[in-house]
Amino acid sequence: MQLNYKEYIISNPAIMLGKPVIKGTRITVELVMEKIANDISMEEILIAYPHITRKQVLACIQYALETVKNEVVYTLQQA
Repeated sequence: MQLNYKEYIISNPAIMLGKPVIKGTRITVELVMEKIANDISMEEILIAYPHITRKQVLACIQYALETVKNEVVYTLQQA
């Protein structure tokens, strides 16, 4: 069953300048993805941020996946 990230991730211009965050926190999806990209394990993330859950971290990953999946890249022709 696929996790519905929309239950856990919000974007509000009044919170972190509108960056997507874990609901009820100021922890951005960007921060979580940066930790993962820097080889920080799920367990280490949960220890560092004890007020978030495994499902919330997975929601960040799902959000990032959906964002990249829907991204369109346009090739510019050089003159």
